[in-house]
Amino acid sequence: MTLSSRSTRAVAATALSVLLLTSACTAGTDNDKDEGTGKKDVATGGKAFATADKETAELGSDAEPGAFPRTVRHANGTTEIAERPERVVVLDTGELDDVLSLGITPVGMVTTEGAHAVPSYLADQVKDVETVGTINELNLEVIAELDPDLILGSQLRADALYDELDSIAPTVFSIRPGFPWKENFALVGEALGMENEATDVLNDYTRATHDLDDAVDGNPTISLVRFMPERLRLYGNKSLIGVILDDAGLARPQAQDIAELALEISPENLDQAGGDYVFYTSYGDPEATGETTALSGSQWTGLPAVENDRAFRVKDDVWFLGLGPIGAGQIVDDLDGYLTD
Repeated sequence: MTLSSRSTRAVAATALSVLLLTSACTAGTDNDKDEGTGKKDVATGGKAFATADKETAELGSDAEPGAFPRTVRHANGTTEIAERPERVVVLDTGELDDVLSLGITPVGMVTTEGAHAVPSYLADQVKDVETVGTINELNLEVIAELDPDLILGSQLRADALYDELDSIAPTVFSIRPGFPWKENFALVGEALGMENEATDVLNDYTRATHDLDDAVDGNPTISLVRFMPERLRLYGNKSLIGVILDDAGLARPQAQDIAELALEISPENLDQAGGDYVFYTSYGDPEATGETTALSGSQWTGLPAVENDRAFRVKDDVWFLGLGPIGAGQIVDDLDGYLTD
């Protein structure tokens, strides 16, 4: 696409932004359902969910490392990137973590509806970054005004808006955030011409998980509990934290050792959350999510991990929203502190 045609279409995208955004449902960043602008097939339960990591691993560029122009294959086709991007807009917390991992501060980012609008572990690095809406309600007009030269997002979040976004700037989409976080990061590296740097970051992560595996005594099972408004989840292997535990060789309780994002249970069945260690948190206010009430109930207090002082509250915006290498590294450090002291 030429620059002139992209500029012309950007005007149309701006005009359509209000109509498009009002069709999107407001939800939290970890709501894995189709929110009106996302692609249903790649959400939990969708036919393309389970293979998102393998499919994403096939994407990228054949250009020499760091060389431009380049063509990038991504979830929505191919995108031509003429020069090394300098003004990047990110549409989810994973892409925000990814670019910061590579030393790039974006010009635009989205906010979440969790306890922190911006993940707390990244907040100090993005104080001056413009907000372009929430994850599920993008403001295309603000994005256009930022004059980006690259937009990074995913089909899960904004598939229906891809053409409008691409009319503003070259846009590269992964399939979905979450468990394919390493493959997504590699794709971001390809789009930025920083594939070697991305490989170095992932190699550092791999060494850290191997060190954790060596440091943990025995084979303890790790249970993951997340309280959310109107739902209670036990997280499975197809999640950010599930992938990290697997990379570190850490076992899961049988109920959570599943190739799914999560198992949803009722608070009355919280006794199913057992494991040698339990890590728990809330997406939002603990009073609103039911965490405060649940932790005083017998189903919780009777868990062996609770009785043995092996139940730990963790930061939600790291353990469940830290969808990139910086967040993953902090989780590995946390696990090392909890499991090896």
